[in-house]
Amino acid sequence: MSIAIVIPAAGASKRMGGRDKLLEVVDGEALLRRGAKRALAVTGQVIIALPDRSDRRDVIADLAVTIAEVRDPSEGIAASIRAGVACVADTTTGIMIVPADMPGLDADSLSMVIQHFEKNQEITRATDQNGVAGHPVVFPIALKDALLDLTGDQGARAILKGRSVELVPLDADHATLDLDTPEDWQKWRARQDNA
Repeated sequence: MSIAIVIPAAGASKRMGGRDKLLEVVDGEALLRRGAKRALAVTGQVIIALPDRSDRRDVIADLAVTIAEVRDPSEGIAASIRAGVACVADTTTGIMIVPADMPGLDADSLSMVIQHFEKNQEITRATDQNGVAGHPVVFPIALKDALLDLTGDQGARAILKGRSVELVPLDADHATLDLDTPEDWQKWRARQDNA
């Protein structure tokens, strides 16, 4: 089994009031670096989709990841997914999409979703503890072309419609918590301090 992890990371952090959410520090590291290291803990094929000349490159420069150039990041997440998926080898069995702004996802979470995918070879998607669908999602390599055809800012939702999807529950809100605004970060950090 060979799984590639694609981390779409070309978004502009528009709702962060001038701050870059992927450079926010979590456990002493920029969120993007932390996510990349967790992905590398479960597979050797980690692809991070970034725009040209991004400061984000500096925080992952020493990691064994592939950088996928996103030429049109203003289009939305589909541009990042396409750029990342284009770098995936056809010998790969599955493509896991892991958003860069989800601090609850750890290596164990990624491994659990991959293990479920390896059993059934169908689209496999994480849920939170209440069954709400989230991320990561693993797509069989047979859907690579469908991922390369994505457009706009809706991610891969269109591919999920009408297809069988295996759901894997993760702890708490790990599969659904993303941090998009300074208020999100403030609330999350307060929660971490009180844990």
